[in-house]
Amino acid sequence: MRSSIICKLKTCSMHFNPVLYHGTVVNRETYLISKLYYNARCLSSKNTFQKTNAVDKTQNKDSENQRGYRDRYGKENGQKERNWIDTSLQRSSTKSVFAAGTAKKTAEILRKKAALVSGMRPATLDDPKPKTIAERDKLPDRPLSVAEWRKLKESMINVQRFEIYTMNGLFNTGADLDIAKSLLTFVVTETGTLSYELLLRYLTLCVMGGHDSEVFDVYDIMRTSFPSLETGASSLFIKSFCRTERWRKALVILQELKKVVTPSPRNYGDIISAAVQHSDFTTTWMLYDELIEKGLSPHAETWEVLFSGANGTNAKEEEEKIRPPLKQRLLGILHHMRENQIYPPKNLAKSIKTWFESLEDQKWEGRWTTTSPKGMCHCCGTELESIQLTEEEYKQLKDKVMVNVIQGQDVFNKTTPQELERFKAFVKRKPAFDVVVDGLNVANINKDKSKLSETLLAVVSELVLQGQTVLVLGRKHMLRPTRSWDRNNMNSLQQKAHCFFTENISEDDPFLLYAALHSGNHCRFVSRDLMRDHKACLPDGATKRLFFKWQRGHQLVVDGYIAPGRKVCFQYCHILLLGTVA
Repeated sequence: MRSSIICKLKTCSMHFNPVLYHGTVVNRETYLISKLYYNARCLSSKNTFQKTNAVDKTQNKDSENQRGYRDRYGKENGQKERNWIDTSLQRSSTKSVFAAGTAKKTAEILRKKAALVSGMRPATLDDPKPKTIAERDKLPDRPLSVAEWRKLKESMINVQRFEIYTMNGLFNTGADLDIAKSLLTFVVTETGTLSYELLLRYLTLCVMGGHDSEVFDVYDIMRTSFPSLETGASSLFIKSFCRTERWRKALVILQELKKVVTPSPRNYGDIISAAVQHSDFTTTWMLYDELIEKGLSPHAETWEVLFSGANGTNAKEEEEKIRPPLKQRLLGILHHMRENQIYPPKNLAKSIKTWFESLEDQKWEGRWTTTSPKGMCHCCGTELESIQLTEEEYKQLKDKVMVNVIQGQDVFNKTTPQELERFKAFVKRKPAFDVVVDGLNVANINKDKSKLSETLLAVVSELVLQGQTVLVLGRKHMLRPTRSWDRNNMNSLQQKAHCFFTENISEDDPFLLYAALHSGNHCRFVSRDLMRDHKACLPDGATKRLFFKWQRGHQLVVDGYIAPGRKVCFQYCHILLLGTVA
């Protein structure tokens, strides 16, 4: 039943891809198994925020805090005897950059930090709060009359965006919906209409507060008053409608949204959840297939709904209508997770476990487990697939990387034919390298830009001290003496290690991959770059998986910061094992 307020406004016109062995379901992640229980679910945003000097200062401050922590707790590690395995590759005191979801979480943290520092906030949810404590204190705790709102507005410091600030303040404080309604009544009385922005704020308050009946009215008002809806409003309407019996209206909004932009995985996930809840499995899998075809990655909650829905009575009754069969589709999801190195949170893992145990034609038993350092399951004793590549796999990967990553469709995108041939000849006449170092990447670990060469020299010296044959890749500008690149440090570097400096406009990652792969399966490389762009250049999923396995078995990352007298340590996931689907 519509509220009288809304009717009045209308007249005015706004990872667990499990390892499956017959009889047992075990987790495929080894060292990261303990992380499964607290993996965070991130609501990703496509908003891009400009970097500012303030961001750099904030990051530097965070780095100083981390340094103090590591100084207190990292001294024991620096006192251990030098050894390639026991010291340089010791386990990090902080969360490994190789851990599942680390890159995604880091990007989300930096995005939010940039938004706060620069003063930019995601539209709809985090717009400016009242500017002063006095203004916040004046937010009402009950619905006000028009006269009371007018008096409150006159007492405010900033009256130009009074309605927006106040509505946003009501949202942030979780105020009663009736207060927001009384504000809308005041605005309509004063101006005769409602702005799109104010209705969008009110819509956000309704959706996040679960007031779905109010959302229907807001939708009718905005459809009548405005020619189109932007993506934020469309997403909010989809989210709210999918929680009600009018969920099919979300399909209409989705179709309209597709004419302008590619809907987000969250948009698809909301409708898929509603379709499963209402036993419309034809729509469910149609939308899921569309999501995958667009190259989007479903959220963990979407997969959880699909596996949980498969256990319901209605799903089993409708199973014959689903093509391909439901079981085949769900196993396909597990294959997708495995091929894309997607690690599930705990709730999804529970849903997968429950689904396997519900299969009537097979008897599965799921248990939480861990593995030994050699990849032996402590539950069933099965040995997991090793991350080490066979000779045939290694040769296949080396050839594909050379053709698709280093040369690519146009070699000029990354280097020049002459420079590439010069590097090939350089690698050919040098001995096989044990470690290849991404010079710029390693040097920039230090936030103090006056010590880039000092940082790089410290890392290389540690590797040489371990008896490693080292290749350092850099760019020619590093040879020009500056405050960042000290001449003496660079001369010492070239005496300790083999060095190759590319043109300043060339990409150095392809050279790193070429040198590491052509030096043999023993060669490792040092870089914080996770090589996602280069992996994306590979032609098929099988090759991408080989690249991932090779990368996780050969990449080193400098752990922490570099300082005089402090031992250089590395993060190294050298026994990560991967599960398989039976």
